[in-house]
Amino acid sequence: MSTESVATQTIQAAQQLAGLFSLQGKKGLVLGIANEHSIAWACARLAKQMGAEVVATCLNEKARPYVEPLTQPLGIDLVTCNVEDSGAMEALVQHAVSQLGQIDFVIHSIAWAPLEDLHGRVIDSSSIGFARAMEVSCHSFATLAKFVTPHMPEGGSLLTMTYLGADEAVPHYGLMGPVKAALESLVRYMAMELGPNKIRVHAVSPGPVPTRAASGIAAFDQLMQHAVDKSPLGRLVSLDEVAQLCAFLCTDASSGMTGQTIYVDAGCHAVD
Repeated sequence: MSTESVATQTIQAAQQLAGLFSLQGKKGLVLGIANEHSIAWACARLAKQMGAEVVATCLNEKARPYVEPLTQPLGIDLVTCNVEDSGAMEALVQHAVSQLGQIDFVIHSIAWAPLEDLHGRVIDSSSIGFARAMEVSCHSFATLAKFVTPHMPEGGSLLTMTYLGADEAVPHYGLMGPVKAALESLVRYMAMELGPNKIRVHAVSPGPVPTRAASGIAAFDQLMQHAVDKSPLGRLVSLDEVAQLCAFLCTDASSGMTGQTIYVDAGCHAVD
């Protein structure tokens, strides 16, 4: 084989590889931006920078002034959506499809529990509070999948956010531990059900990062310091590092993966 032929093949291989790790031309829906410290914002921003078209959500009109200055300069379409309202989620998906044509990936970065239930013992939690935490943080992902899958003709990725407290009893994490455990189980069942549609489903498990949602957890500073002390890398992860993992899972390079909980926590999950 001539040197010219080898060079041509090398260039073609590099172009093919670059395409696998690209979001160019992909259409995505990102739920849960609260402010510039949100995981959802880091994901939406990186997806847009990697060539995707993105529709994103914030909770309500009260949140819009904090979010729109982030999304507007990047040309990210911002919609309000309360995931406790299935009609609002259906309307969101219809809007996204009208703007994007189809959907290739969804990033669900939403978690909430009433503070009085979150800060107390699990055995003292109210049934109403537990149910609302489950609806917002877990079941909304299933509802969203029901609405988006008819608009994913080429398959794609569905991602949600979990935490180590789903697998271990973490002090002060309270009822969110059982809720996140249910979410991780949901991911596995959704992966099984949606696999024939070439739709991949994952739970991404970041280490503790100081987001608005995390601020509701008691003694969160202690939790972060414990993660630093425990993790092999000796530090917390950044929002950008979480977004980079999510971006990879939305590219074609992750086409053989589904049904997993994938950690991005500086190795904290691997150490007792």
